[in-house]
Amino acid sequence: MQPVRVGSKELIREINSSLVLAELRTGLVSRTDLARRTGLSLPTVSEIVADLIARGVVEERETAVSGGGRKPVLLALKADAGFVIGIKVTETQVIAVRTDLNASIVDRATAAVPADDVRTVVRVITRVVRKLRPEDGPLYGVGVGLAGVIDRASGVVRHATYADWRDVDLAGLLEQRLGLPVVVDNDVNTLVANEQWFGAGRGVADMAVVSIGRGIGLGMVLDGRLYRGAAGGAGEFGHLKVADGPECACGGRGCLEAVIGGPALLTRTGRPTLEDAAAAARDGDRTARAVFDEAGRILGTAVGNLVNLLNPKLIVLAGEGTRAGELILPGFGDALRAAVFDGLQQELEIVVDDWDDEAWARGAAGLFLGELFQPNLRPDEAGRPSLTARSAG
Repeated sequence: MQPVRVGSKELIREINSSLVLAELRTGLVSRTDLARRTGLSLPTVSEIVADLIARGVVEERETAVSGGGRKPVLLALKADAGFVIGIKVTETQVIAVRTDLNASIVDRATAAVPADDVRTVVRVITRVVRKLRPEDGPLYGVGVGLAGVIDRASGVVRHATYADWRDVDLAGLLEQRLGLPVVVDNDVNTLVANEQWFGAGRGVADMAVVSIGRGIGLGMVLDGRLYRGAAGGAGEFGHLKVADGPECACGGRGCLEAVIGGPALLTRTGRPTLEDAAAAARDGDRTARAVFDEAGRILGTAVGNLVNLLNPKLIVLAGEGTRAGELILPGFGDALRAAVFDGLQQELEIVVDDWDDEAWARGAAGLFLGELFQPNLRPDEAGRPSLTARSAG
């Protein structure tokens, strides 16, 4: 277990600052409202705000309407006080975005790269990051998302899904080349971050994001925290065994991914792309329509079992597979209702979000921003950028 910093006054101040910054991320707010929302005293909030304003992280925007007495001054996060870069690595390319502290995209770049060669991927990411470096503010660091089992704490890719990577210290390799902190995580977790920042997951303490595409992925927020598992491998939902079916790329048989993932759907419909298969189903091709309907039912049963295990408030379906949503959702809904235990559906919400690759990259930036807004809780994090630590100013 990683050691935790002793509870000094400095650590307490950093934790309190993170509470204030978390509220400022939601929009304009007064000092009085910050005190009420965080549970901190007004003098403590005023001291923290003064420090953040002095460091250029927070600014006073306007005066709110008063209910009597002095009009409260509204505060906001100063979005252009710094930047981060988010990157999505696919089998064939690197998609990158630079965002401000509000995770709004201010620049973007893409580059072709074969994902099977680590050195080439590192070289291309380095080139893209240098291209996106800001000229008008600090670059705090880089977030990277890719498919695989990733040890988030160390940044080591234990196994990449679409490449022969084993125990690759991707974060270390990039930090050495870039001279910047780098966060590496499973790409579905970047979708979770995107949902938490911009989507239906804002303020939701328990949710699951299921990505549908070539693979079937899962990201989970449990009790307000992104859940990664002991070795970073939580969420390998695509390798849930659902049938005595075809062989999966993992070597097993009957995996959810092997049954309803993109390649499986193309094989069964005889179409070259998902768009072609969906178009055929919409045009009345009975075989194609039956394939999508069955895929929806299988997915619905699997997600229903997930609901029985975790009891989330929200399920988000995302990824390129959702572009055929109207073909999948009827069977999905029927199977989900049949699978979920009585009483667990009452407050369950299902949302479909058609995120593109840039959204995955933006989510990777969001993952880094999430860390930037947190205190350095362990002794070995002393040099990590943090907007709550005075050393970051």
